Amino acid sequence: MKRVVMGACFSLFACLFVLIAASQSSAAETSPPNIVVVLVDDMGFSDLGCYGSEIETPHIDSLAENGLRFTQFYNSGRCCPTRASLITGLHPHQVGIGHMTAPPGETLVAPPAYQGHLNETCVTIPQVLKSKDYHTFMTGKWHLGHASQDDWPMQRGFDRFYGGISGAFNYFKPGGDRGMTDGNEAVETEEGFYATDAFTDIACEYISDATQADDKPFFLYLAYNAPHWPLNAKVKDFEKYRGRYTDGWEAVMKARQAKQREIGLFDESLQPAPHVGPAWESLKPKKRDDLDAIMAAYAGCVDNIDQNIGRLVAHLKSIDQYENTLILFLSDNGACQEGGRLGFGDENMVRNPPLETTNGVRQGLAWANASNTPFRLYKHFLHEGGANTPLIAHWPGGIPEARRNSFVRQPAYLPDIMATCVELAGAEMPSDVPPCVGSSFVNALKGDSEVANRCIHDSPMFFEHEGNAAMRDGDWKLVREYKKPWELYNIAEDRTELNDLSTAESERRDRMVAAWEAWATKTEVAFPERYNMYQEMKKHE
Repeated sequence: MKRVVMGACFSLFACLFVLIAASQSSAAETSPPNIVVVLVDDMGFSDLGCYGSEIETPHIDSLAENGLRFTQFYNSGRCCPTRASLITGLHPHQVGIGHMTAPPGETLVAPPAYQGHLNETCVTIPQVLKSKDYHTFMTGKWHLGHASQDDWPMQRGFDRFYGGISGAFNYFKPGGDRGMTDGNEAVETEEGFYATDAFTDIACEYISDATQADDKPFFLYLAYNAPHWPLNAKVKDFEKYRGRYTDGWEAVMKARQAKQREIGLFDESLQPAPHVGPAWESLKPKKRDDLDAIMAAYAGCVDNIDQNIGRLVAHLKSIDQYENTLILFLSDNGACQEGGRLGFGDENMVRNPPLETTNGVRQGLAWANASNTPFRLYKHFLHEGGANTPLIAHWPGGIPEARRNSFVRQPAYLPDIMATCVELAGAEMPSDVPPCVGSSFVNALKGDSEVANRCIHDSPMFFEHEGNAAMRDGDWKLVREYKKPWELYNIAEDRTELNDLSTAESERRDRMVAAWEAWATKTEVAFPERYNMYQEMKKHE
């Protein structure tokens, strides 16, 4: 009799255990995820191992292997316009950053769409997510307005912030107007400071504090300044790559193209854009040695980002937040050609770029072209090399196992991140601000192959920066460089924009140009003619 009663009790206990476990599992599946957006600065399309690079990025590659890789994700071509669009879900012109922010200590005289800081008619991702009780944190580079604290992260929805308000700073010794800010207060950095490490350390601290306080989800915006110039790699990271680039940029591009085909990113039919730098063999040995050093410093900065992503993931696992955290990893624009054709910046560059004294060292056009393999052009421009970024989505608790380690080949762009965050949080955009112009890609994350392969956008995407302009409508892309004619490409057949169809498809071109002009008028795109006229008018008031 005892045995029967004990058995019945055990069965009842087992049933209760199963019900409780199922209830907990169901709650985990329906509870809003933590969201981490990692934005890196000036990293090219092919600079990650999982997009074709020789640079060692095992932790980021693991995110891709266990998540999704987007192959046609568009940015805004430059640092702060991209940040403005990402954080608000709107076009940069709609929020006041149609061009750039003012440098530290200066103000801009410009139309409202170009005022150089976030306006009051937009909301940010953290402001919307706070309506659903999210903790909101940011570490890293802000670059959305410097002059007034009204434009700073703590006034734009973040509970906690540590980082740089300006657009560029030394990784080892940021200071002055380009120094670090904790909340709203300027702070000094200690000996041994390194920006990429510090932003990760403090982000992990913020996450721990929040998860220990309650069970509310968190939103983290982790905006590394690396690998933006100055190329301040740690010495050990620099030395790891010293000598790996002595064969030059053509060799790097060929190796990356081969790896991109091997991993299935592109097929054999893709014709890469040609290199635009001088022939490597035409350079003197000392010049080639210096150029190897520049790329070694750049690679060291990217490698260090990867090390820090590894530390972030390990921390999420250690506090049991890994499974239900969506990590989105992307770059703000293509690789940076600023600094001249060869990237030295000035004639006084020392031979070892990672030292703190080498603030002028930049990657330069020739190496940037290689970083953007297989595409044309670079930062500033809206051809694929400037406006296309790797985007990795990793979410163990949300992306079905059968979908992992695959590509999302539909076009998407920055405002989609706001739309996706809003849907995942179960939030709504406020009714008194412009509606988000993006489309959620939650289906691409959670759906089966049939759902995920539907086009994310059923409406065109528009872009403008410094008179460079573009429109993407289905497989067709209209694009121009400032003061040059419009070009037209069928991206499905010509991803690298080598076969201009603007004459052969003149009617389509004209329809798309008219659509872009209508968007530009509605969005108050004024650069450069009307923008310059406005500045001249203000000078004489």
